[in-house]
Amino acid sequence: MVDAPAVLVIGGGSTGCGIARDLAMRGFDVTLVEKGNLTNGTTGRMHGLLHSGGRYAVSDQASAKECIKENRVLRDIASHCVEMTEGLFIQRPEDSDAYFQEKLQGCRECDIPATVLSAEETKAKEPAVAGDIERSIAVPDGAIDPFRLCVANALSAQRHGARIETHAEVTDVLVEDDTVVGCVVRHDTGPGKRTHRTPGTTEEIRADYVVNATGAWAGQIGDLAGVDIEVRPSKGAMVIMNVRQVDTVINRCRPKGDADIIVPHETTAILGTTDEEVDDPEEYPEEQWEVDLMIEELSELVPILRESRTIRSFWGVRPLYEPPGTGTTDPTDITRDFFLLDHKERDGLAGMTSIVGGKFTTYRMMAERITDHVCEQFGIRADCRTADEPLPGSEDFEVLRDHMEAFGLRSPIGRRSTQRLGSRAEKVLTTDGPNPVLCECEAVTRAEIQDAIDQSGTDLNAVRIRTRASMGNCQGGLCCHRMANELHPEHEEPTVRTALDELYQERWKGQRHALWGEQLSQAMLNHVLHGTTMNRDHDPARQETLDFDAFDTGTDRTRDSNGD
Repeated sequence: MVDAPAVLVIGGGSTGCGIARDLAMRGFDVTLVEKGNLTNGTTGRMHGLLHSGGRYAVSDQASAKECIKENRVLRDIASHCVEMTEGLFIQRPEDSDAYFQEKLQGCRECDIPATVLSAEETKAKEPAVAGDIERSIAVPDGAIDPFRLCVANALSAQRHGARIETHAEVTDVLVEDDTVVGCVVRHDTGPGKRTHRTPGTTEEIRADYVVNATGAWAGQIGDLAGVDIEVRPSKGAMVIMNVRQVDTVINRCRPKGDADIIVPHETTAILGTTDEEVDDPEEYPEEQWEVDLMIEELSELVPILRESRTIRSFWGVRPLYEPPGTGTTDPTDITRDFFLLDHKERDGLAGMTSIVGGKFTTYRMMAERITDHVCEQFGIRADCRTADEPLPGSEDFEVLRDHMEAFGLRSPIGRRSTQRLGSRAEKVLTTDGPNPVLCECEAVTRAEIQDAIDQSGTDLNAVRIRTRASMGNCQGGLCCHRMANELHPEHEEPTVRTALDELYQERWKGQRHALWGEQLSQAMLNHVLHGTTMNRDHDPARQETLDFDAFDTGTDRTRDSNGD
């Protein structure tokens, strides 16, 4: 479309990428900018639950109905990102019978399939749960890979003509005659794929319309545009265990509270969470007691957690929004619904809309709603197709699986690669060269790493979120230098070193809250490997003023050995 309206989407989380995809599929000229990697904010810091809606069936039935609807959609369009684990709401002896019945009734009122299991049936399904439980409710919860889903949306948007710019921070919102006309963006290393140690640039991106999809950061973009957006960020702590102690999503069947869910995710299990309002979505305390609370409380449901090893802790920030005048003081009482803020109607500022609140599971619905709104601004009639057209990797996956043997994919490694890549597996895994496993913990091969580098430049954290390499038990200790090695020879040594440092630091920051007792052993192993084997803690080349002339060239020694 030659004269298509140009839309700038700010924010590369699930909602922003979903909006970019929907807009591009409806013919808009779309640019998406994200100040970090895709999933840099809330999307990359969640426990990976695909909601059935059961968690909201008592407290927020509108959200519960949206969740079960989108749960079914995502199973269809993103099959390579979803694992249908099912979920259990487990009642312990001290939990209320009345609430159990209220939860069951709520699920049925919201069209959420719900089945009551006895204690024996629950134990048969999940042997690791405590022996003194009363009963449970089975619902269609699942696990979903937020990184893979977000990237798939971005890839789809690109295939429909969108421009996706990561590490591109909005530093100003351009306003002319009470109308937003674009933004000033600072590229970390220049536009396009990121290459470390490349000078940054500043770009003015003009647009016919701007969508603020920055979630918990929406208020900061609002400040740049001169409008007030009352986002109330709420932090939540999560803990990653070293293996899957359970294969089903485990929920505590009681009114909302801290530490009441375990989500099996790939090779791990994620414990969650807390809910505490914070002033700043970037700066807030990450406290040890929150990690201890996860293990202590959830051990009442799954006792083996007390003896298990944690490998990482992390915190996310919910983008909660409270309409003016509500006066809610408890963040757990703020609705999980989403809101579309048309700043022309609300603030007299044309050309920009913000979308706030909401949940990961309903990202596609949110994207559809705001794309409908943008279409209305330009009088464009174009149907939404995002609920029907599969995301890249999910097209015709069953046919590919039938042909796995033809590509030598009978091994567990091949199966895991195919599950991650979906219908892209043939294109990525068919290679003329050797394809060794570079990340043993997550069974990631060189071909997948090279495919991700093709998409991401030298950004190894972007490679990580595309492949899961360095996200297993060793947290990069055994594989992040192999990932960096794949950048050579296309990139010079200083660039490779900078990329490796960034990835290693990102892996370390999540481990520091899990260091006690035997937990220290893996961290010490990583330190020894990198500090002594590769001399990374005393590497003279880091000074970048290395005096190579001071080294023995061999010539003089040869002379000496000849007695000259």
